Order: sequence, then structure tokens, then C-alpha cells
Amino acid sequence: MMREQDLRSGMLLGEQALETLRGSHVAVFGLGGVGSYTAEALARMGIGRLTLVDHDSVSITNLNRQLYALHSTLGQNKAELAKRRVLDINPGCVVSAKPVFYSAETAGELFAESFHAVADAIDTVSSKIDLAVRTRERGIPLVSCMGTGNKLDGSLFRVSTLEETSVCPLCRVMRRELRARGIAGLRVVWSPEEPLTPDSSLLPEKSDTASVRKRAVPGSVSFVPPVAGMLLAGEIIRILLKGTAL
Repeated sequence: MMREQDLRSGMLLGEQALETLRGSHVAVFGLGGVGSYTAEALARMGIGRLTLVDHDSVSITNLNRQLYALHSTLGQNKAELAKRRVLDINPGCVVSAKPVFYSAETAGELFAESFHAVADAIDTVSSKIDLAVRTRERGIPLVSCMGTGNKLDGSLFRVSTLEETSVCPLCRVMRRELRARGIAGLRVVWSPEEPLTPDSSLLPEKSDTASVRKRAVPGSVSFVPPVAGMLLAGEIIRILLKGTAL
């Protein structure tokens, strides 16, 4: 029997689709401005099992865009916060919080179990490449989010294969690196908007961003990363339902 909290989704998808989602295991890598909203949408769709991966803790500069970022949660691990929120939405979900930085060195422990689909909302390029290679080797569907920083028009985000992308600097790097590894057809969330140049002079010398100043710190707004996160979740749902319901 369909749960009352699922009735609105069931009106569009049907009981069989919801049953498929309840039997699915999805991993979300990265729980920042994009991934936090991806995990939220998956939880509200009734995914039965979620593995949530992020080593980072909430900082004050996350308050402008990340779902778990509140003054009351500063300093707390994002994966643990995500788990608590998912269970408050969907108490029947089996949730694993992994406060781990994803890399080639830590991938083994994270892929000790199997997934029906993986959502990539990681910022680090080397980690995104490794995740693409590892999921392809295992035959696990992956949807990867490209750059959302330094952009202001959320309406331009879309889903396509990586080969169909343009403009986005991260897409350019990923195309080159995955082509060299023989990987084609990766599904990505991306935008053709030309990225703005952020005013890095506004960053204080002593702040939570000082340690990453050597790499460009992107600017961000509240209304762009969530759009990409929701598109990422939607594409994962379509994959799980094999395109028959959405």
C-alpha cells in the first residue's frame, strides 16, 4: 500500500515506480551547494538506501547556498547532517554517512558495497575523474555535475552527454581527461553560461578560505547550485526508472 507521504509522487509515477525507488541504493558524492539539494530530492522521492559522502564540515561561507549550512550547524560534518535530515524526511531510508574525502586512495572502502546509481557533486577534478573511471568499470550509472560557481543564470542548466557540452571550463577539462581514458557518454549537468570573474580581493587574509586561496575560489549565489542539484537528482531518478516514468 502506498504511504500517505508518497501520494503526490505516486499520482504521477505510479506504485510500481515508487517501489523501484524504495528498492534502490544511490550514492551522493559531495554535499555542498549542489549535492545537498540532490540528496534532499532523492530522500523526498523515497529512495530506500542512500550513501552520503563528504569529509567537510559546515563553514560560515557555506551559509549563502548550502542546505545544511545554518548558524546552529557551523563546524558540524555535512554527511552526518545530511543523514539526520534524510531520516527526518524519510525515516525508513537506510542511510550511511561517510565523512570521507573521495580520492583514488579512499575509493576502495566506499565502493565495498554496490550502488544502483551515483550522483557526483564533487569539486575536485581528480576525484571526479576517478569516480567516472571507477563507476564505468563497475557498470554503475553516473551523473556528474559540472561547474556552478561564478554563474548567475540557473535557467541555463541542462543535462546532456559530456561530449555535447561547451563553454564550461570544467567540462573542457573533463572531456579531455575522459577521452584520454576511453570514456564516452558521461551524463552531466552543465550550463553554457560564460563564468564571471569573481572579485577575490574581498576574501579576508584570515578566513576559512585562506587554505584554498592558491586555487581560485569561485563566487556563488543562493539560487544557482540548487538548480543543478535538483536536475542531478531528476536525472538519477530517470535512470533508476529507465525513462519509463518521467
